[in-house]
Amino acid sequence: MKAVRETAQPDTVNLRTLTLHGDRVAYLDEGAGDVLLLIHGIGGSTDCWRGVVHKLASRYRVIAVDLLGHGQSDKPRGDYSLGAFAVWLRDFLDALDIREATVIGHSFGGGVALQFAHQHKEYCRRLVLISSGGLGPDLGPLLRMMSLPGAELVLPLIASPPAVQVGKVLRKRALSSGRGATRYSETLKGLAALSNRHSRAAFLRTLRSVVDHRGQAVCALNRLRTDLPTMIIFGDQDRCIPVAHAHSAHNAVPGSVLHVIPGVGHQPQVQCPDTVARLVGEFIDTSREEIPRFDLVSSHNRPAPARSWCSARTLLAVPA
Repeated sequence: MKAVRETAQPDTVNLRTLTLHGDRVAYLDEGAGDVLLLIHGIGGSTDCWRGVVHKLASRYRVIAVDLLGHGQSDKPRGDYSLGAFAVWLRDFLDALDIREATVIGHSFGGGVALQFAHQHKEYCRRLVLISSGGLGPDLGPLLRMMSLPGAELVLPLIASPPAVQVGKVLRKRALSSGRGATRYSETLKGLAALSNRHSRAAFLRTLRSVVDHRGQAVCALNRLRTDLPTMIIFGDQDRCIPVAHAHSAHNAVPGSVLHVIPGVGHQPQVQCPDTVARLVGEFIDTSREEIPRFDLVSSHNRPAPARSWCSARTLLAVPA
C-alpha cells in the first residue's frame, strides 16, 4: 500500500491531502496527543465536525477525514460498502503512521466505526457513536425514499442550481434567526453537495449499500464488541434514527456510557458542540482510569433494560 502526500489545494482551506490507492483523500489533522479519528455520515464531510475539532485539538490529535465519495476526496466508481470503508480507513491510518485511535462516528460514520472496530480490533482503542446507524432497522422516510430505483432522476432536480440557491437562502435565514444550526439547516447544506453528478453517484452507492425502502439493511447489534470502552450520544429529537436504537446498543454493551441530549436532533456535534466535546473528553479521561466500569445513562426516561448487566447510576440530562 502506497500513499503519497500532497500540498494543500486552494479549495480545501485547512484540509490536507494525500493520495491513497490512486485516489485523493482530504482530511483535517490538528493538535497533538492521543489520536481521535472522526468519521462523518452519508452526504457529509469533515465540515460536520467544525464545532468540535478545535475544542478537542487542544488536548488530542484530531483527524477528520472526508470519506471516499464525499467532501473534497475523490469520488471514483467503486465499492462504498461498510467493509470497504473499514479497510480504507485502516490503510488511511497506516499512511499517517497511526497504530491506534479513539474512533468517533456520526450516523453512517457510526456504522463505519462499528465495522472498523469489528474488522480491525487492534486499531481501535475506544468507540464513540453519535446518532449512529447500524443499530436497528428503523430510519426516517427521506433516506428510504432516496434509496429507491429512479432516485438518479429525481436527485438532479432536487439538487439543481435554483433549488440549491433557495436552500442556501433558507439556511442563512434559519441561522440568522438566532436558533443556531438545526436539522433543517444541515439538510439544506447537505443538499448543495449533491449538485455535482459524481457526488450524487457516490451518495447513492453509499446509501444503497446500507439502506433500502424498508429502512436500514445492516445491523451490528449482534456483533458489538463488549471489550471496548464505548460511549453512545443521541439527541432525543432525532427524526432520522430513533433514540431507541441508542438504548438497544447500550443494553447490549456492558459498561457502555449513554448520553441522551434533550432538545437535540440528528446532529449533536453541530447543534451542541461544546457538550459533545466535553462528553468526549470526560469519556477518554474516565476510560484511562483502571476502575470498575459502570452502566451510565444521562436520560431520565430510559426504558427498563431486559437484563441487568452491571451496576447502574443515573446522570442528570445533559443540557443542549
